[in-house]
Amino acid sequence: MPRKPNVPCKHPGCPALVQYGRSYCDKHQVMHRGDRDSASKRGYDSRWRKARARFLRVHPLCVKCKEEGKLVKATVVDHIVPHRGDQRLFWDESNFQSLCKRCHDKKTGTKDQHPEYKY
Repeated sequence: MPRKPNVPCKHPGCPALVQYGRSYCDKHQVMHRGDRDSASKRGYDSRWRKARARFLRVHPLCVKCKEEGKLVKATVVDHIVPHRGDQRLFWDESNFQSLCKRCHDKKTGTKDQHPEYKY
């Protein structure tokens, strides 16, 4: 069975190649170990999984697809306004929306990473 090719280390300017699935070479792995907390440390624990399941039972369709006239099953509970660690905003159900993975990835890859500031 052929293996996937090695990929470049993600550290800026590093020419080293690493196995597919790894992000950094051995030299830079230590530097980037704490870049992001684990999901459970960010609040996505068993309590979140229960709240998520309950919300998806009540709101089973993707709201973005529904706006376009399509009926697509929602698989993700998205925070409309990114909580950025604010626990009050994290648990505020009025800040939840049901999305399919495609719509969620599209939203988080654009609006959440590059917020639009209004003055």
